[in-house]
This record gives sequence, structure tokens and C-alpha cells, in this order.
Amino acid sequence: METRVTLSFDEMPRSWYNILPDLPSPLPPPLHPGTRQPIGPQDLAPLFPMALIRQEVSSDRYIPIPEPLVDAYQLLGRPTPLQRAVRLEQALNTPAEIWYKREDLSPTGSHKTNTAFAQAYYNREEGVERLTTETGAGQWGSALAMATNAFGLKCLIFMVRVSYDQKPHRKHIMHLYGAEVHPSPSDQTNYGRKLLKEKPDHPGSLGLAISEAIEVAAGDEKTKYSLGSVLNHVLLHQTIIGQEVLEQFRRADRTPDAMIGCVGGGSNFAGFTFPAIHEHLKGKNATEFIAAEPKVVPSLTAGKYEYDFGDTGEMTPLVKMYTLGHNFVPAPIHAGGLRYHGAAPTVSLLVHEGIVKPVAFVQQDCFAAGELFARTEGIIPAPESAHALKAAIDLAVEAKRKGERKIIAFNLSGHGLLDLHGYGQYLDHTLAA
Repeated sequence: METRVTLSFDEMPRSWYNILPDLPSPLPPPLHPGTRQPIGPQDLAPLFPMALIRQEVSSDRYIPIPEPLVDAYQLLGRPTPLQRAVRLEQALNTPAEIWYKREDLSPTGSHKTNTAFAQAYYNREEGVERLTTETGAGQWGSALAMATNAFGLKCLIFMVRVSYDQKPHRKHIMHLYGAEVHPSPSDQTNYGRKLLKEKPDHPGSLGLAISEAIEVAAGDEKTKYSLGSVLNHVLLHQTIIGQEVLEQFRRADRTPDAMIGCVGGGSNFAGFTFPAIHEHLKGKNATEFIAAEPKVVPSLTAGKYEYDFGDTGEMTPLVKMYTLGHNFVPAPIHAGGLRYHGAAPTVSLLVHEGIVKPVAFVQQDCFAAGELFARTEGIIPAPESAHALKAAIDLAVEAKRKGERKIIAFNLSGHGLLDLHGYGQYLDHTLAA
């Protein structure tokens, strides 16, 4: 029985998949924060290089990956394996098969390097000298710090304060790659200083950290802004994951009945599922697509589908998405990468159209799923990935109850080796709801 499907480097996809031309309805355009009118490429130019702006609005279904990035992806460990969780299946006594994509194997431990290296490359090609960004749990900050170091750029990172305190080793990784890291809200920006004056112990949020990063980028012509999720060009870069998965399932002579990813902004979910959703929309599969999120940050399950700012300081364009409101301050859960008030416009549209099903979990149940995975598969998943794992376990248990032999796949988007503080609280029974 084959339990690990691998591809050679020569079989790695050479293009990214762009879902925009295949969406079941047109994506509502982003609006200017001042005029509330649809924005054009020139409105994004202060923040992004033109190559990424063109990708953001491209109607091409496939966008070639430049050769320097193809080489970089090989160094990052692509293609990654697709693995079957046989011991987990045995522990659950389920007739279902559970498969997971090993995005935890990248040098920084998550899928984020797939877009970090692409963004750093395109910025360098256009003469940018520094990138500024936000990060929650630190996976994105670590990935961008590695990428900017590789392409000779400086990097300024605003890390959500609660995660900055919870996960000290993440900032050490960023520092090792040469990045400058500040807890957000910080004393480095006008917006950060304003918030600290109002509330010195502010826990921070991704929306707030985005505002700080954008403020810096907007004030320096040699600095651009980089983000790890939400926008189309970011999700586009992640589709190398899902294209590999499709080929790997073909090798295994299987078609997944369900594909699952966790969702904060939506990048790992989109990267894992969008190529399969493309086939689904063409009638080539009957796969169910499930987006797992925290119950305390329920943008997809309890948010409104409407235009909202991507940041707390109202500096970004407004995009139509499922949102809890840009002033929402999430609870300090350990899945810092899922503490975002909204979700990617493309993912939101697919939820609105009924193609993607959202589910939500409390963090204790996700840590319990992570413990079971560690004891059966030997891998400690990130708290974010544990949300997808929890959804997969629930489906496997349901398959046992119904006596169904389902094929369930989830994206193991990152490892939890730097999240042991949260696992420690779970094991000590001190973990908050």
C-alpha cells in the first residue's frame, strides 16, 4: 500500500493557477478608501511592484513561474510529499483514508515561503530596497525574512503583540535572517503610537499591524508593502501546492471526497484547493471543499459579506469579503495566523456561492486533534493547521458512523515546534477557550 506520494523536481508545476477567470461570478472590484470608486493599477503602485499588480488583476488562467523562482522552490523543498495518515486512521477505527500535504517541511516550517520568495523576487527586479509587512504567529514574517535575505532586500516586520509575547522564538528566526521586528502596536509609526497612548497593553491584531506596515511603505519610495494572504497575487503563488496535490492523487489513483484547509486570510486554503475547485467547476470532481476557522474569529461562519477595509487604520482599499468588521480585536488564541477580521475576496465569493463550506472550532478541540496527530503520525501541527486536522478527524469519525470509505485530504500548512507554549497550556489544562 502506497502511503507517501512524491514528485521529482522536474515534475514540479512551472506555472501558477489563477482562479479569477474561472470564478462562478465576477469578483467585485476593490474600492478606493477615499472616493469609494473602483481602483486602478496606479492606485496600488505606492504599495506593490507593477509585476504583482498585473498578477492581481490578470485574466490569464496560468502565469509562468520565472526560472530564478523555479530554482528557489527546489531549495525550499518543492515538490512536497502527499502522505497518508494510516496510524491516525487506525486510531479512529475509520474506513476513511486521511491524506495530508507536507507544507510543514519548508525551511521556516510553513507554506508561506511559496509567495514570500515570489514577492521578494519581483520587488528586487523593480529596484525596491526594503519590504515591510505584518505577521501574526510569525510564519509569514519568518518566510519573508528568509526571502528578503535571499534576494538582498531589507525587511521590516510588525508582529502582533500577543504573538510577539507568546512565540519569542519566531522573532529570533526573523532576526537570524536579518529582519527588523517590532511588536504591534509599536512606537515606530504614528498609528501605533496613537493606539499605545489610548491603550498601553493593546494585544494587537493583524488589521492593526497591516496599518503600521502600510504607513511605513507609503512614506518611503524605496520601500514596498508585502502581505502573506488575502490578495489574489498571494493566493496565486500558493497554487503550486494544489497543482502538486492533483498530480499526486492521480498517481495514487484516488480523487478526494473532501479537501480541507484552515482559513485566516485564506492563502493555504486557496493554494491547496483552488486547482481542484477549477476541476470541480468544470464538472470533473464532486469534491467537498471545507474551510476551517476559529470560533472566536468566525469571519466565514458569522461575518457579513460586504465591503470592508483590510486594515484597522482604514488605509487599504475596501474589498468585498466576509468580515467581522475592521475594528474587530480577536481573542489572543495561539493560532495567530487565523486572527484576521476578514477573508480573501476570492475565498469569500466561493463561500457565498456555496462552493466552499466553512466550519469553526474552539482551540481546545484543535489542540486535542494536534495531540492525537503527534501520537499517531509523529508530527506536531501548528495550531492553525490543527483546525484543518480537526475538520478531517470529524469527517473520518462521521465516515465510521455511516460505514463510508471516504478520501479526506487536508493541508498540513505548518509545524507546531515553535508553538509549544500553547501545547504546554493544553497539557496543563490552562488553555483558554
